[in-house]
Amino acid sequence: MSFQITLQPSGHSFPASPDDTVLKAALDAGYTLPYGCRNGACGSCKGSIISGTVEYPDIQPQALTVVDVAAGKALFCCAQATSDLLIECREVATKDDIAPRILPCRVEKKVQLTHDVMALYLKLPANERLQFMAGQYVEFLLKDGSRRAFSLANAPFDDNMLEIHARLIPGGTFTQYVFNEMPEKAIMRIEGPLGSFFLREDSEKPIIFVAGGTGFAPIKGMIEHALHHGSKREMVLYWGALSGRDMYMPELPEKWAAEHPNVKFIPVLSDPMPQDDWAGRTGFVHHAVMADYPDLSAYEVYCCGAPGMVEAAHKDFVAQGLPEHEFFSDAFTFAPKKPQATAPT
Repeated sequence: MSFQITLQPSGHSFPASPDDTVLKAALDAGYTLPYGCRNGACGSCKGSIISGTVEYPDIQPQALTVVDVAAGKALFCCAQATSDLLIECREVATKDDIAPRILPCRVEKKVQLTHDVMALYLKLPANERLQFMAGQYVEFLLKDGSRRAFSLANAPFDDNMLEIHARLIPGGTFTQYVFNEMPEKAIMRIEGPLGSFFLREDSEKPIIFVAGGTGFAPIKGMIEHALHHGSKREMVLYWGALSGRDMYMPELPEKWAAEHPNVKFIPVLSDPMPQDDWAGRTGFVHHAVMADYPDLSAYEVYCCGAPGMVEAAHKDFVAQGLPEHEFFSDAFTFAPKKPQATAPT
């Protein structure tokens, strides 16, 4: 048994099982409603019930007052449909619909993915969730006033923890701390979501993803988001690394390609080592794309990695027919090193 929920003013409609909240049913159907906590504490998901009924199976959420109920308001992160519903609620369509917030977080666990990549799993307070679009990033707010930006590697539907892939940068103060000093359960502050590198879902064009190193992180979130929502768009991931040891968790995109006929994965090593016994593609990752797609006019490209790679890919892809407005990118730059103090003379 399911109920039909219709959104106004968009007119979008989707089914909801009696056990699903209105928010979960909307997200599962690919419609993003605003939310902040998913437990009725913040009121970000508040909207109006035009017709139909809902219930709150646990307790009346604290952000819903008696006056709200009398006015036909509901908190869609907690409300479950007990009939077909017609509701009024804005939908999140662009990054501008989600305001960045500063939040505390706990480093729930650290997992070393390869010799120089560490995954951080960040837990927000129990009454908080970070709403974001697949591909966006957050910034760590450090005690000295500086910031460090890292892409979110998880998809929005999987927001119990935030996933970060941090590469160890020689001489990098923050990443040295992450690898060598940061304890699990460390308390940090972040601001997000930020950035305009996110998956555009209003197109049916096939997508070419180009990742260099940890540029895989936001692309991972994008692909997982698309697959979660049943997207049938053709998606090809080209992932470049120096050698075999620099390509972390390759089994994940291999799994996507094995389970989804619309997904292909092409790893590219620029300088494979003898022990790699590499029989795959070599050279610059964006050159592999150009060799396979001499005409890019019908594609969208999402490109993430070092600035030099992103700039070269942009220039060369446009020369090969890619429409300028169909190139979406995020270039990873590093914080400048602090100058060393010199002794007075």
